[in-house]
Amino acid sequence: MDESQVIRSLAALAHEARLQVFRALVVAGPDGLTPGALAEQLGIAPTALSFHLKELSNAQLIHAERQGRNLLYSATFPAMNDLLAYLTENCCQGQACTPSALPCPPR
Repeated sequence: MDESQVIRSLAALAHEARLQVFRALVVAGPDGLTPGALAEQLGIAPTALSFHLKELSNAQLIHAERQGRNLLYSATFPAMNDLLAYLTENCCQGQACTPSALPCPPR
């Protein structure tokens, strides 16, 4: 992951509502959630939610998939894993300091 993508990802997550949306989508897993379900669950107005979903999508942290009449948003787990790997690369002076966690499944 290059630094410009890392900066875009961190900037997208540096807002309370976007962080809540992203975490809700991570919890939902690959099945994702509709914007209506997200708005209800998080108490975010639909117009504001639309803006935050766009920002997270532009940062490639989430993606949308049309299923029938619904849009389902879900976390882009490979991007999340790449961001975490970038942030923890060379931690503990390059030594293994914690057991290696399994990355989240790709979508």
